[in-house]
Amino acid sequence: MHAVSIDAPGRAGTAAPSFPAVAEELLDDVYGYLLYLTKNWALAEDLTGETFETALRRWRTFDPRRGSARTWLLAIARSTALDWFRAEARRRGREERARAQEPPAGEDTSFGEGLSPELQEGLRSLPAGEREVIALRVVLELDGEQTARLLGISPSAVSTRLHRALGKLEERMRHHDRVA
Repeated sequence: MHAVSIDAPGRAGTAAPSFPAVAEELLDDVYGYLLYLTKNWALAEDLTGETFETALRRWRTFDPRRGSARTWLLAIARSTALDWFRAEARRRGREERARAQEPPAGEDTSFGEGLSPELQEGLRSLPAGEREVIALRVVLELDGEQTARLLGISPSAVSTRLHRALGKLEERMRHHDRVA
C-alpha cells in the first residue's frame, strides 16, 4: 500500500497547493454541486465526505498541468454521486423484488425475534437504506468495511447512515416512552 501525502503532488516544475488548502477552498463548491445533483442536504453531506475521502487517497495523482483542482474535485464528486445513484437504483430493485415475495398480511413480518412491538414499528418507520444498515451492522454484526462493500458505499457513509438511523430510532422510542 502506498503512503498518502497531503502535501502538493510532486511534479517537476509546478507548484501545486496542498490538499488541506484545496479542501478548505473548495468544500462549499463541492457540497453545492452535490446538493444541486441530489436535492437532499444530508445526502449531499455524505457524498461530499466520500468525495474528499476519495480525493485524499488520489491526491498524488492530481496534476495541476492537466486542469484545476476545482475541476478535478468536481469530477470526483460527479463520479461519487453517479455511483450512489446506481447503488440506490439497485437497492430499490432489491426492495421491489423482496416486496413481491412478502408473506401475506397477518403473517409475522418482524424485524427480529424478541423485539417489542414498539421497537419493530420504529424500525419499520425508518427509510429502507437505514434499516438495511441496522440489519447488517447491529443484527448480523458485520463490521463497517464488510457493510460498505456489501452496500457499495464507503465505510464513512455506513457510519454516518448508522448514526442517523440509531438517532432516529432513539428519538422515536423516547417519544413512545413519553406517550405510554
